[in-house]
Amino acid sequence: MDIVITPSPLNGKTEAIGSKSDIHRLLICAAIATEKTEIEGIFFSNDVFATLSCINALGAKTVINGSCCTVYPIESVPECPVIDCGESGSTLRFLLPVTCAISKKAEFLGRGRLPKRPIGELIDAIRSSGVEFNEEKIPLKTNGKLCAGKYFIPGNISSQYISGLLMALCAVDGESEIILTSKTESAGYINMTLSTLSLFGADIKAENGHYTVKGKGKLISPKKIRVDGDWSNAAFFLAAGAIGNEIEIDGLNINSCQGDKEITEILRRFGADVKTENGNVKVSKRKLHGCEIDLSDIPDMLPALAIVASFAEGDTKFTGAARLRLKESDRLATVHKMISDLGGKATESEDGITIHGTGDGLTGGTVDGANDHRIVMAAAIAAAYCKEKVTIKGWQAVNKSYPSFFDDMKKLGGKADVI
Repeated sequence: MDIVITPSPLNGKTEAIGSKSDIHRLLICAAIATEKTEIEGIFFSNDVFATLSCINALGAKTVINGSCCTVYPIESVPECPVIDCGESGSTLRFLLPVTCAISKKAEFLGRGRLPKRPIGELIDAIRSSGVEFNEEKIPLKTNGKLCAGKYFIPGNISSQYISGLLMALCAVDGESEIILTSKTESAGYINMTLSTLSLFGADIKAENGHYTVKGKGKLISPKKIRVDGDWSNAAFFLAAGAIGNEIEIDGLNINSCQGDKEITEILRRFGADVKTENGNVKVSKRKLHGCEIDLSDIPDMLPALAIVASFAEGDTKFTGAARLRLKESDRLATVHKMISDLGGKATESEDGITIHGTGDGLTGGTVDGANDHRIVMAAAIAAAYCKEKVTIKGWQAVNKSYPSFFDDMKKLGGKADVI
């Protein structure tokens, strides 16, 4: 289905939704803990439902009451659980090693682009423990259990590999080591995992790409915990504030481990007015200018920041983004096409993209959402400030992470009509 956005600048205040990245980690840690955990502030999206379904398939029990989910941990694992990850890369990369730690056999399924997204290096690391795989990509079956030991894995392919192994090795008995064989990228997401695991009583020492995990077979439940506000999805509305009227968002922890909180400093570099205080972030427009941005640690920020760059004056060069070719879409290509389809100019490179801003913004047109939630949300924010109407094809992709995105956009003055 298509949605038509009529230009109408956004303005006002909204609340940050719960962080999808945080929710995945909390649900999985709760599933391998000693007793039940109440998780408050959950925002339910397709990816979150995928993780819920998978931990239930492993033997956990979950009870949902509004935005709270009580997780009763796994007591016994079915003989060969079927782990359907939907289209969620986080679910797959976290639960592949975790499942191998607690189940001798399992089958993994997925849809969309997920079967094409890389997990080879993660499989190689798990294989070193003696686990067998019948395929290199999903659908696949596993045979054998992950055990304590020494694991070598690159740090520049996906931080989710490291996060998954960290959680898994907490679920086995004995001391293990994870040694990164290349430079770490998206380090904030690994720190996020370490922070979550520490709340669940994990004993992990991290030093210069070397992690020592003293596994105890189970984590210790904190009993009750609240989800962090989502900087990744808040970034789209913060970007709107930078190119238009003031946007204010509550519920964002400036001390969060989420790397995407860097959005505030980057918007300042563009020239926007940004104020942060007590979980509240306000962004409003000033004269914007291009700049250089290394996305190595914050790749998911590209779609939102590309829109800001299109409304700035001068070139904005994004680098360190080769991994974006392996997301829900080839995001370097789809961001390039989105900007071009809206009347802007961009130049794509192997590991980045340069947006050629003129200060005049974007015209309008038709954008293919490419079944990518972040492309749809970026196009929608851009559309609010275009000169003409914008049609976005496949708008339902937002259900992956932010099903109420268009409702929240309308509350801020946006005009969106499904056709």
